[in-house]
Amino acid sequence: MTQFMYQLKIPRQRIAVLIGKNGEVKKQIETETATSMNIDSKEGDIQITGEDGLGLYSAREVITAIARGFNPNVALLLLKGDHVLEKLELGDGTKTKEQLTRLKGRVIGTEGKCRRLIEELSGTYIAVYGKTIGIIGEPANVAIARKAIEQIIKGSMHNTVYRWLEKRRKELKAQQMMI
Repeated sequence: MTQFMYQLKIPRQRIAVLIGKNGEVKKQIETETATSMNIDSKEGDIQITGEDGLGLYSAREVITAIARGFNPNVALLLLKGDHVLEKLELGDGTKTKEQLTRLKGRVIGTEGKCRRLIEELSGTYIAVYGKTIGIIGEPANVAIARKAIEQIIKGSMHNTVYRWLEKRRKELKAQQMMI
């Protein structure tokens, strides 16, 4: 059989989360994706090997999600065929740390209200970590959450975005009832 391999680098602060208590998260990822992980906890280097290309890709997506700030239970949703991970880079449009902090603050909102409402109204999970915002969910829902986050970042009023999200949610529910 042919061995495939991916190499990733993740933030050192996220390695303990990837490994999990007594190595449980690492074992679960390896078992469910038929892969093997070698983790260099000092450097944050991860080497994933396996014989199944799809399993390798799935493991990489889960590890990337954990590295981007997601709880392992949410990241493991990516192993279902109907969930995707999308990343928005905040560093592209920001020149200073203050701008980055302000944008992250707009997306998170007071006491996490904005992020929580976007998650609830779009049926997704959102993680704001470093210079990225990660979204996990079904593809149509992720597209809606992404658009809402982009509007918030561009300076749209939060209430305007919430109303737009409520409208999209009603449209999605109506489409699902027709199926």
